[in-house]
Amino acid sequence: MELNYTKNGDYLIPDIQLSVQEQKPLGKYGRMRRAFLQENNTLLYNHLILTEKLYPHLWEIQETATARMEQMMAELLKANPAPDKKSNQMAWVQHMNMLKAQAEEVILAELINS
Repeated sequence: MELNYTKNGDYLIPDIQLSVQEQKPLGKYGRMRRAFLQENNTLLYNHLILTEKLYPHLWEIQETATARMEQMMAELLKANPAPDKKSNQMAWVQHMNMLKAQAEEVILAELINS
């Protein structure tokens, strides 16, 4: 690979440009994956940055985690039906929060922290 240089005063600066990537906001799971990679797998994190694959990787994790969360919530609700929302709202909220915590625990172990 041959690099072209531009002379700027006494210095030669390589003509390197980043490719244009689509700008999409990162969601909860994408940000969690980025933090995990920064803290626990810096080698992979730096490799993904240098090859410009970090954000596509994070978006893929975000989409996969969101889809998996919806699927798991439906499965957990089918296996453990929630109490009637009209007659006992607090029990319903407690039950739904418990199911969400169970699903997130699995997602964190399978996708985010691996």
